[in-house]
Amino acid sequence: MNSCSNTAGKATKNKEPICDTALQGFKYFKVLWPLLKELHSVRDHPQRLLHYDQYISLILFYFFNPVIESLRAIREVSQLEKVRRVLGIHSTSLGSLSEAGNVFDYKLLTPILKGLAEKAIPLETDFRLKGLEKVLTAFDGTLLPALPKMLWALWLDEKHKAAKLHLEFNIVKGAPTKAYITDAKANEKTIFRKALSKGKLYVVDAGYADYHLLQDIKDAESSFVVRLRENAVWDTLYERELTLEDRKAGVKRDLVVRLGCDSKKHELSDPVRLVEIHHFDPINRPRPLRVSSKKTFRTKDSEYDLLLATDLLDLSADLIAMIYRYRWQIELFFRWFKCVLKCKHLLSLSENGVAIQVYCALIASLLISLWSGRKPTKRIFEMICLHMQGWASDEELEKYLKTFKKAENQKNNS
Repeated sequence: MNSCSNTAGKATKNKEPICDTALQGFKYFKVLWPLLKELHSVRDHPQRLLHYDQYISLILFYFFNPVIESLRAIREVSQLEKVRRVLGIHSTSLGSLSEAGNVFDYKLLTPILKGLAEKAIPLETDFRLKGLEKVLTAFDGTLLPALPKMLWALWLDEKHKAAKLHLEFNIVKGAPTKAYITDAKANEKTIFRKALSKGKLYVVDAGYADYHLLQDIKDAESSFVVRLRENAVWDTLYERELTLEDRKAGVKRDLVVRLGCDSKKHELSDPVRLVEIHHFDPINRPRPLRVSSKKTFRTKDSEYDLLLATDLLDLSADLIAMIYRYRWQIELFFRWFKCVLKCKHLLSLSENGVAIQVYCALIASLLISLWSGRKPTKRIFEMICLHMQGWASDEELEKYLKTFKKAENQKNNS
């Protein structure tokens, strides 16, 4: 049946009903079926028609179809025979979709995200990163605007609510590996401590420059590269000689120091390395400061010095500088996540429901990387969406992705 006339229920006001002819590309979800299978019986009930795996399938389908813009649109899509047949679902109600965000546990999606991240291939091809694809990890947080009625999403005041996504991100693979959702006022360092694991090289900005936290990273048998604030205090033990490559990278000094004033030295047990880097932006791009930001170490200046602390004594100073520069990949991912992947519009009012949506968005991003073999971009995402709306054939999509791969390989070899 390929018509709109059989769609149950009425379309949202001023919206045309969604036809099953506008939806295709279901085969790309086949990689997920084995992973979602174990979720089918979660919180099962004889009268429940919408299961966890089916709910996740519908949310993922929402991300890849621009014609689906809301929870009501998802409900309408569930009435289509083709969608019901391929996704193995029944027609569902708006109440069931709303309830699902509270009934199902978002933490059960963690192993699915981890499994897809392990399948991801290295996307950063810089030879100096060889051997770091499993360990080079960024961690940071970003705000997701929420509705005033979402009472748990504390932020500025009663009228300004927000959730916060705390993300662990594999830099070399360009893959999210862990995620936590809290209110916007939650302490980022507390969440970071919760995420610490063995064998990682954590690259973090100055918001995490807490000496107790750095010691916790070492106690977890991991390492760190962290930016210090300009008012950091240290005692120099000795200075390392700079190479020509270090100077080309903007390194001014390479020191081994004892961090902290007299009252803070005990917080970090061992001496660390301090690499001072001079940064200059010849384009002199403006760097507007956000009024709501608590990151007081940000600057509008186009020329300034960075202080990087690390417990790695065997790597060259220019490599430490390069590792920190790659931390910016998580910021680019946040921009993609919020501006392109439809994560500014939250489908649920509960913290658990928002977390499910965020995990589905992260899974969708990983699927794009696995399908295309490269970082997800707006152009690739647009082509996949056009394909799922029926405007591009399977052959045209595959040809488009191969063109991107070829262009990427030529860029890397040049």
